[in-house]
Amino acid sequence: MARTTRTRLLLASGAALVAALATSCANASDDTAPETRDFALPGSTLTIDADNTSLEIVAADGNKAGHAVVTRWFDGSVAIGKDPKLTWSLSGDRLKLRMSCSGLVANCASRHRIEVPRGVAVQVVSRDGDVEAAGLRDALRVKARDGSVRITDSSGPLDLDTGDGSVRADVASRTVTSRSGDGSVRLRLSVVPNRVEVKANDGDVTVEVPKATYKVTADVNDGDRQVSVPHADGSAHTITARVSDGDLRIRTAG
Repeated sequence: MARTTRTRLLLASGAALVAALATSCANASDDTAPETRDFALPGSTLTIDADNTSLEIVAADGNKAGHAVVTRWFDGSVAIGKDPKLTWSLSGDRLKLRMSCSGLVANCASRHRIEVPRGVAVQVVSRDGDVEAAGLRDALRVKARDGSVRITDSSGPLDLDTGDGSVRADVASRTVTSRSGDGSVRLRLSVVPNRVEVKANDGDVTVEVPKATYKVTADVNDGDRQVSVPHADGSAHTITARVSDGDLRIRTAG
């Protein structure tokens, strides 16, 4: 009887622990002692290869030329299984950022901030996590499988591709390409672009541009279509937007 009682108590305690971990929510912002590391870049390109982490990419005028500074935050736990693990490494121009967190009840969150020197074009490959970038003047290419993309205060060419997540860009780029599988797209340009291309499978699309005359191609399969910018086929400034399921609005920025 005593052994049965102890067994029941242990099971109940274990169940309570698992329930507590399951209902808690890891938050990388709770990490008050983040780690920082300096990576020497071999050239004028940087590929950020990330998995299971959110990214913040910023321009850094004060960095040493040819160096990227990475800061990482982590919070989480695993009830039954291997301890969570963070890894970072640079091979050639590819910066690999990984978080391993698996077990019976795994609850982890991480965030990385990458400070990129001027003159470096950035390519991002993100499998699970949001991507934010700000202040970049060189080319930026983002391919995110699962996570939203936010770009602000940037002026280099943009190529944004999301599988599942929204896209927001408030930029001064002359060339913008955006593809979205499942999620809304909102592009706001503060300069007259040379070329804007948007393709969305499932989600509303809004493109806001300065007052000018544009060559516009706007196709919608299932949704409303509103084009209120001046347009002419002979314009050198082109906007092409194709939406399968969602509303499309192309308008002058207010």
